[in-house]
Amino acid sequence: MAFSSDTVAIFLAVLDHGSFSAAARALGRVPSAVSMAIAQLEAELDLQLFERSSREVRPTESARALEAEARQMAAQLRRLQAHALSLHQGLERRLTLAIAPELLSAAWSDPLARLAEEFPSLEVEVLSAPQADALRMLHDGAAQLALIYERTRVDERESFQELGSEMLVAVISPLHPLARERNGRFRLEDLVDMRQIAIVSRDAQAAGENIDERVLISRKVWRTDSHLATLRLVQAGLGWAYLPKRLAAPLLDSGELLGIGFAHMSNQVRLWVDVVWLNDRPLGLGATRLIALMKDIAGLEARPVED
Repeated sequence: MAFSSDTVAIFLAVLDHGSFSAAARALGRVPSAVSMAIAQLEAELDLQLFERSSREVRPTESARALEAEARQMAAQLRRLQAHALSLHQGLERRLTLAIAPELLSAAWSDPLARLAEEFPSLEVEVLSAPQADALRMLHDGAAQLALIYERTRVDERESFQELGSEMLVAVISPLHPLARERNGRFRLEDLVDMRQIAIVSRDAQAAGENIDERVLISRKVWRTDSHLATLRLVQAGLGWAYLPKRLAAPLLDSGELLGIGFAHMSNQVRLWVDVVWLNDRPLGLGATRLIALMKDIAGLEARPVED
């Protein structure tokens, strides 16, 4: 038997979870089956892969030497399975798109309108969730696609299509005491001790881990899961925030918000926007077509206007 799709999955699960029981839970098996499979694999390879103790197993140097190729093999198998399934995949009954709240003002509705014309029987569900939650929905199978900002780290389980960029602008209410005092002019270091309103995960643990450091400046942070809630708190003078320029522009023009002006840098942050899916799950016709439509519209918006 040695390495097969099954033993590779067991081998990697034990590596990732550190015990036979934890690996068994992740795989939906009993611990004795996992332990027996590893023992048989070691016997056939004539290698000790794990050192056993009462509570945990530790990978040997041999296991670490095999790890990279095992992960590559697992990824290739997932892609092969996804490809085989996609050959028989028709139009899905329902397409769920999870969108980060900051991107609700982005250009995603026009591609959906064209998709509805092409596939009138397709049910579409659009859910707004903080970026970490949108990705969790994707990995849990609650959504097929996620529209989010680029991440600083790449997840090998994911594929993505870049769709352009969104500009975030630092804003504050004219009702905020310091805004009146400083006439909207701040140094970056002034914001460190001012309350910032940030959109983060609804999960308490993830909330502390998934704030994008590119837009997190303050030590004092109030958290929301909605750009509209963030906007209301800013308008009430309770703090400052980075908001999408498309959303903030009318309020800046009317004077309901003030753009925070920095003496030595821009108050805007440009983040790239991606539509993300999992590469080991075959996409239906609807999801595949929506990605293409989003890409087309993003390409049109990116073209310069000719005189």
